[in-house]
Amino acid sequence: MTATPVCRSCHRTDGDIVLDLGEQPSSELFPKIDDPGPDELFPLRMWLCTGCGLAQLADDADVPEEVVGAEPAALTAQRADAVRALAAAGALPSGGTAAEFPSPHGGTWLDLLAEHGFTAVPREEGADLVVDGCFGVMHERDQDAAIRERTAAVRPGGRLVVQYHSLHAIVAGSQWNALRLGHYAYYSTPAMIGMLRRAGFTVTTARRFPLYGGTVALVAARTSESPTVDTAAVDAVVAPELAAGVLLPGKVGVLQQSVRRTAGSLREMLVAQRAAGRRVYGYAAASRAVSLLRLADLDATLLRGVADASPDKQDRRMPGTDIPIITPEELVAAEPDVVLVFVSELVAEAKAALPEIERRGGTWVDAGAGR
Repeated sequence: MTATPVCRSCHRTDGDIVLDLGEQPSSELFPKIDDPGPDELFPLRMWLCTGCGLAQLADDADVPEEVVGAEPAALTAQRADAVRALAAAGALPSGGTAAEFPSPHGGTWLDLLAEHGFTAVPREEGADLVVDGCFGVMHERDQDAAIRERTAAVRPGGRLVVQYHSLHAIVAGSQWNALRLGHYAYYSTPAMIGMLRRAGFTVTTARRFPLYGGTVALVAARTSESPTVDTAAVDAVVAPELAAGVLLPGKVGVLQQSVRRTAGSLREMLVAQRAAGRRVYGYAAASRAVSLLRLADLDATLLRGVADASPDKQDRRMPGTDIPIITPEELVAAEPDVVLVFVSELVAEAKAALPEIERRGGTWVDAGAGR
């Protein structure tokens, strides 16, 4: 019998399952191509806490460490945009020390912050500016403890920056396959503001960026220090999210309706392409593709391979399938008729890197967008 979820932030037990993707393989482990499986499966469900509004994994699973992929250029650009925007708004301290909480996704703000007068220090020492800007905190099972650890690292008078893919964007874009094992929390801005408030911090400003359909960066300071709040900037992010119902299970639960439609239409398309004798491949062996491929019941007869620029993912296969992960060079040599890109932000980058695909008559298709 499935245990009642306990909120990872406020520790209440009242809430609702708003998305259920059934049993899924780990999206953090890409088995070697010669590993026949079967791959271990785990329940994958999103639960929305009634008390604090945090969307989160309903279940715990011990999944292996992920193979780190190549960072999209769009993510690198987004990080630079965030630093420029926050610095220009005067939302950051005027220099001092900076510390960062790491992320399995890689990436760092520290080199960019150095250009604004910040000296990097170990986070254990505390800093004037503490950053969780590369989506690190969502990997923490205990969200309350994780937020308190980050706020505790901020020196008096300092600031904390937290950046996350917003639940609002996930729901609005039908991005149900953003749900994955190892990502324990999915933040609406109202929920994140509440989490910081319980840790004794007040959000002083907010910015929304277009990455992944909507990425939010919040800056916060100790409430006891009576910080100045840019109310207009915070409201500009919070108001649309509340209007969209990010705290309501009936609104967030519409994600479930798009699962069968997306997976079913993908399979139908690939079956038709195979019947027509057309060769279909994928690009980007991303974690979000794992549940999509499994729910669409795909194999290597329908999707011949998925190319990825990360050497650590090559010579492996997509979890839960026999679909091999190949190099970009192998993708070009295969002369595909169709290439499905499983991360929308990589479409332009992939086209630019592999112009031979279109030159030889192939077509790129964005399969990362919600349907």
